[in-house]
Amino acid sequence: MQDRFTAATQEVLAYLHEQENKDLLRFITCGSVDDGKSTLIGRLLYDSKQIFEDQLAALDKDSARWGTTGGAIDLALLTDGLQAEREQGITIDVAYRFFATDRRKFIVADTPGHEQYTRNMATGASTADLAVLLVDARKGVLTQTRRHSYIVSLLGIRHVVVAVNKMDLVGYDRSVFERIVAEYRAFADRLDIPHVTCIPLSALAGENVTTPGTAMPWWEGPALLPFLETVEVAAARTQAPLRFPVQWVNRPNQDFRGFSGTIVAGRVRPGDAVAVLPSARTSTVARIVTMDGDLEEAVAGQAVTLTLTDEIDVSRGDVIAAAGARPEVADQFAAHVVWMNDHAMMPGRGYLLQFGTHLVGGQITEIKHKVNVNTLEHTAGKRLELNEVGFCNLALDHPVPFDAYAECRETGSFILIDRVTNATLGCGTITFALRRAQNIHWQPMTVDKAARAAAKGQKPCILWFTGLSGAGKSTVANLVEKKLHAGGYHTYTLDGDNVRHGLNKDLGFTEEDRVENIRRVAETARLFVDAGLIVLVSFISPFREERRMARSLVGADEFLEVWVDAPLEVCEQRDPKGLYAKARKGTIANFTGISSPYEPPENAELVLAAGEHDPETLADQVVAALKARGIA
Repeated sequence: MQDRFTAATQEVLAYLHEQENKDLLRFITCGSVDDGKSTLIGRLLYDSKQIFEDQLAALDKDSARWGTTGGAIDLALLTDGLQAEREQGITIDVAYRFFATDRRKFIVADTPGHEQYTRNMATGASTADLAVLLVDARKGVLTQTRRHSYIVSLLGIRHVVVAVNKMDLVGYDRSVFERIVAEYRAFADRLDIPHVTCIPLSALAGENVTTPGTAMPWWEGPALLPFLETVEVAAARTQAPLRFPVQWVNRPNQDFRGFSGTIVAGRVRPGDAVAVLPSARTSTVARIVTMDGDLEEAVAGQAVTLTLTDEIDVSRGDVIAAAGARPEVADQFAAHVVWMNDHAMMPGRGYLLQFGTHLVGGQITEIKHKVNVNTLEHTAGKRLELNEVGFCNLALDHPVPFDAYAECRETGSFILIDRVTNATLGCGTITFALRRAQNIHWQPMTVDKAARAAAKGQKPCILWFTGLSGAGKSTVANLVEKKLHAGGYHTYTLDGDNVRHGLNKDLGFTEEDRVENIRRVAETARLFVDAGLIVLVSFISPFREERRMARSLVGADEFLEVWVDAPLEVCEQRDPKGLYAKARKGTIANFTGISSPYEPPENAELVLAAGEHDPETLADQVVAALKARGIA
């Protein structure tokens, strides 16, 4: 009995060891709606015997209720898990499935084909090594086929399998397959995809999926699964220079200080010389620590803790890199951006950018061009709408280490995040650092803000007056400046109308121009604060994000948001410039309060009831608030 138990244990251990040493291929299925992506994955799982009996029984029951195969088992339901997916017969979310064969392990991401969910397709593609792009043999290459191909190339996937599916519905016609292949290759030749393999198949019938079929004797190439088992995709990651983004500073006690994370490129050994970016401090790797003991070497994909021979400052978000092959460090770069939000991307608007483990504030400063995914032509544009791709310039709050995406996907990519909701808005791939970032440096000045403020005997700040047109912002701001000037304070007022005669005379009133309008004014106000002045800014500034951006440019105690709160009906009654009347007639577009929204402040330092009190009283309230804060 003991011998049988020992033999069984050894057999299990041998099996586990064999599984541990198989390499892993991560791939996605993508393409247009109803090309058969979910059915293909279901067929791979079914034919490779990856479905348990209870799953098969549940699948049989679900097929009777939700299936689209006339009562037969609907393999698509293995991945379409959401009720909305089953009701509509489409994929909405990304579904990940693991399976293994005798030769390799796989993680497959079933991504949606509908244009509305392109953002989910990009999410699945961001971690994939290979893409299986399905094309319906009846429909050929569609717009979404081209869009997914472009995103695949943009995200650095170097291997694409074009699976021409539903060949059974075209009588397994060789000419149909060859026509689609010729059309696709003509398009793919313009993309940076070095390896394209085309395979005809029928996922529903199982032809050319896991084994060569009999219905297409003219096909002499591989079936899909044998190709996936043998394609080589992972070697480049371990041959690249070391990149180790620090996720956590591991300090369990005073005798140990290590830096934990996952190696995203290259390999590392004790004794290797490394540099910590962005500080550029250098050291040597002392140990590679894991739960199972120290390692003599670690390679890309392994999660480890590194210790260094020197006590240098290393924080979450820093990158430990090979000392002789470091990533670049810059705060401005050019990148391709895929926009994934229903609300358009606006140049100049502040976002959070996540680079691996590093989170930094920044903005897209310019859209160089947009990309037409059908023709790959470059077109002009001032904003990016949902699912659009643009080549953009970006500026960050401070420098970060990065590589060009073509050299390292993990350190060359980022996501854009909404500052308020933390929703993911888009993703990007870095092309190069802007030369201007290398040529521009802060020039230290002997006379600084503190010295200038001391000479004036005051505390500089920004008073940001916001509210609807006609609320009385300029009137109140003018009275406040008059009172401060009478008290001997040094001030300046930036008024919305006045600034448009000079600094912002080139801007219109589209949402993009209004964002840029506030960005320029905020930067100017910051310079006035640096000069030691009390600067009064009187702008409608309808969007919270831009007011938040302006606040972030100066110290926490140097910005006071003053909401001149007058009801819309009061502002319309006043209508000092006749603008509301024109807006109601439709002769003025994008007018705040009528055809464009106003986002009221949520935590303004001062709220003035402009519909209830006269401007003189409101100005006195502002001056009193300044005195209470030690400013006036």
